[in-house]
Amino acid sequence: MKINNFQGWLGQKGNAVALIAGAILPLAFSPFDFFPVAVISLLLLFLSWHNVATKTAAWRGFLFGLGMFGVGVSWVYVAIHDFGHANVLLASLLTALFVSFLSLYIAALAVLIKRLTGTIFSSLDLILLLPVSWLGFEWFKSWFLTGFPWLELGISQIAGPLAGYTPVIGVLGVSWLVALSAGLLAASYLFSRWWLLMPVIVIWLAGSLLQQNIWTSPKDEPIRVSLIQGNIPQDIKWSPEQLFKTLALYQARTEQNWQSDLIVWPENAVTVFHHQAKDYFLDPLAKLARDNDTDILVGLPVKQDNSRNYFNSMMVLGSEEAFYHKRHLVPFGDYMPLEWLRGLIDFFNLPMSSFIAGEPRQALLHAAGQDIGVSICYEDTFSNEVLMTVPEASILVNATNNAWYGDSFAPHQHLQISRNRALEMGRPVVRATTNGISALIDFNGELKQQTAQFEEAVLTGMVQARQGETPYVTWGRRPMLFMALFMLMVWAYYRRTNHQQAISR
Repeated sequence: MKINNFQGWLGQKGNAVALIAGAILPLAFSPFDFFPVAVISLLLLFLSWHNVATKTAAWRGFLFGLGMFGVGVSWVYVAIHDFGHANVLLASLLTALFVSFLSLYIAALAVLIKRLTGTIFSSLDLILLLPVSWLGFEWFKSWFLTGFPWLELGISQIAGPLAGYTPVIGVLGVSWLVALSAGLLAASYLFSRWWLLMPVIVIWLAGSLLQQNIWTSPKDEPIRVSLIQGNIPQDIKWSPEQLFKTLALYQARTEQNWQSDLIVWPENAVTVFHHQAKDYFLDPLAKLARDNDTDILVGLPVKQDNSRNYFNSMMVLGSEEAFYHKRHLVPFGDYMPLEWLRGLIDFFNLPMSSFIAGEPRQALLHAAGQDIGVSICYEDTFSNEVLMTVPEASILVNATNNAWYGDSFAPHQHLQISRNRALEMGRPVVRATTNGISALIDFNGELKQQTAQFEEAVLTGMVQARQGETPYVTWGRRPMLFMALFMLMVWAYYRRTNHQQAISR
C-alpha cells in the first residue's frame, strides 16, 4: 500500500513540480552550497515520472532540464550578451537554444527509463535502474559533442558527508550516490517501506567516516606560491593599446614577489604570441626569475612551428622553458566549430578564437622543484583528463579567464569544481584567474585562501606538494562501471523473474 494513496502527480501539477525541481537544483551548487537540495530535486523528478505515460515523462524530463540548466548555466547569456555584444533578444534566443538542447538529454533519459519500466515504477526501478540511468546521463553529457560536465551532482556535495566518497569513486560516483539516495527515499515513500531509509542513513554516515581518511602524504617542504590576478577587463584585454600596460602590470606584481618559489599568471595573461614577446619581454623576465630562484607559469598563445595554427598555452619561465598546450578546447570560445558562422554576429567572431588542441598526452611542467599538472580554464571540469596527470604531478594548477561570465554563478561553480578535483586526486590546486576567484586549495578540497572578484590582487600562501594515490587515482572509474553493470544485471534478473511469475499466474 502506498502512503496517502499516492498515484503520481497528474496534469499540470506534475509538470510544475518537474520544472521547480530542476530550477532549485542549482541551489545545491556554489555560491549557495545547499547540498541536500540535490537529493530533494532528484526525488521530486523521480516521483513526477511515476505512474505517467512515456510522453508525459519525457515532457517532465525536458521541463526539469529547463529549470536545471536555465538557472544553473544562465551565465551563458552573460558571455553572449555582455561580452559577445549580442542584443538582448538574440542572446536570449541562443541561451534558450543551448538550454533546450541540454534539456533534451533528460527527456531522452525519461523515454529510455519508461520503455524499460512501463508506466508504474517498482521499488527496484527506483533503487537500481533510475540511479544508474542518472549516472549514464551524466557520463554521456561529459563527452557527447566534446562534453559539458557542468552541474554534475557529485560536485555539489563537496561540503557534505558524501564528499568522503569523492577520493574513492570520484565525482561521478558521488552523483550516483545522490541519485541512489533519492531513489531509496522515493521507494520508501511510495511503498511504505520505512526500512529503506536505513541504507540512506548508512550511506551518508559512511561518507562522513571516510572523510577521516588521508589518502596521500606530504612531499618535500611547502613552497611559497603567488597568484597574480590582473583584473584586465575582457573588452580591452586583446586591444593592442592595452598590451604594454598589461605586461607592465604583471611584471611589476611579479617583481614584488620574488620571495615566492612559484608565481602563476592566468590564462592568456600575455596577449601576443610567444615568439612576438620572447626577445623583448619573456627572455629578460626568465633571467630575472633565475636570478631570484623563482619559477613563473605564464599563460599565452603559442604559434605552431611553420604554421598559422596556434595553441592556448601555459609556459614555465625560470629554471627551464617548457610548454603545456590546452587539450580540451571550448567550442565558440577557443575555436569555432562551424566556421561558416564567423561574421554572422560578434559572438561568432571573438578575438583569438581559432586555437587548435594540444596533444592528448603531454609531459608535465616542472617548476619550483615539483611536477605540475596543468589545466587551462574549462579543462579541469573533465575529471578523467586531470586524472592523466597523477600520480606523477605533486601539485595541480588551473589557469583560467573567468572574465567572460561577469558577476554570475560561473566563477563560483568553477571554483567548486576545482575543489573537487583536489579532493579526487589528493593534490593541492593552485588556481589563477583573470578577475577572480583565484584560490589556494588543499588536498582535501578545502579553500585555504581566495581573492575577491573584480579587483586586482596578488594571493600569496604556502602550498604543500603531495605524493601517493587516492583509490580514485588508482582505479579510476572502473569500480563505478562494474557497480553500475552489477546493479543493472540485478534489476534485469528480478524484472524478468517478476514478469515470468505474473505470466504463470
